[in-house]
Amino acid sequence: MWQDLEPVGRAGSGGYRRFAWSREDHTLREWFAGECARRGLDLVEDRMGNQWAWWGDPDAAPGQGIAIGSHLDSVPDGGAYDGPLGVVSALAVVDQLRAAGIEPSRPLAVVNFVDEEGARFGVACAGSRVITGAMTPERALSLTDADGTTMAEALTAAGRDPSQIGQDDETLRRVGAFVELHVEQGRGLVDLGVPVAVASDIWPHGRWRFDFPGEANHAGTTRLEDRRDAMLGYADLVLGARKEAQQRGCVATVGKVAVTPGGVNAIPSHVTGWLDSRGPDEEAVRAAVADLTTRASDFGASVTEESWTATTHFDQPLSDRLRGVLATDAELSVPVLGTGAGHDAGILASAGVPSAMLFVRNPTGVSHSPEEFAERDDCHAGVDALTACVTDLVSP
Repeated sequence: MWQDLEPVGRAGSGGYRRFAWSREDHTLREWFAGECARRGLDLVEDRMGNQWAWWGDPDAAPGQGIAIGSHLDSVPDGGAYDGPLGVVSALAVVDQLRAAGIEPSRPLAVVNFVDEEGARFGVACAGSRVITGAMTPERALSLTDADGTTMAEALTAAGRDPSQIGQDDETLRRVGAFVELHVEQGRGLVDLGVPVAVASDIWPHGRWRFDFPGEANHAGTTRLEDRRDAMLGYADLVLGARKEAQQRGCVATVGKVAVTPGGVNAIPSHVTGWLDSRGPDEEAVRAAVADLTTRASDFGASVTEESWTATTHFDQPLSDRLRGVLATDAELSVPVLGTGAGHDAGILASAGVPSAMLFVRNPTGVSHSPEEFAERDDCHAGVDALTACVTDLVSP
């Protein structure tokens, strides 16, 4: 399975560009459908196009289904493991259960969430946000990519009906618990020397758009005192974000910028920068952004909050149950780790679906980069851990 996925969306950097509702996304969805068909799973889509492949009838036992899986899309030039490891591992769990002769007493689904990274339209976890009602279909459809294409237009181009997307309570009612396996996006497990951990929570995090106005002019003939350079406000945002994060014990990143008119010899008339900020303390994150907003106002900027997710605590009884299973069956020392990365499991948890996560060690500690990695043995340990957890959850 890993070899099949390896070439899809591969960029010259060695990373991946797998964006929602693109040709690459279509190829990945077809691959997922084919793998599910080979396993005799019943594939259905919800009202946002998330793919759910069921072993057993989820409507025969409402609220009893167990779901596992993750996503297949990527950030620009992202790594191979963020998302796909969880999908491939979930399919491998089905294989392991069948090889062991285990017939689940509860319906079991493997899920592929769409647009988890938000790389194309700017809002992370769009697939899970829409079906849980955390984002309205109107807002989702109006989101635009860097080329000005709306999500509604992208869906239409992909042969889908934008009017059909929306909150999907019927799909959520089928799920009694969701467990997402994911490569760790940090060095926690490297420093602890163990291959697998259980997640405790997701830090509060958000994304903000800063629009700085200016006036286009000639770079060579316009005196400095006559310039209204939109880039100056943007530069202040970048430096201020680092300073605020250091002072308040959080993290802040300005990782995307759009400059108009974008010529080397033209003074920018407009600059848009996107801020991502997160941290273990919600008040600290909010305070940092408030101070940055005040600084930006000195440059005439407007600030738009594009997304915000409060601290997400995973289901404690479910997480404790998984830790107990792993400590016994897998003979693992199972640490509990918080994370600053957002996940579909967090969106489902916020919507009231009992959810938990497993992390697999990343020896580089690097993510959202071609350097992201997981050792083969650790990947197998992750599959074994997830299999043990699922076996416990679907046993009579």
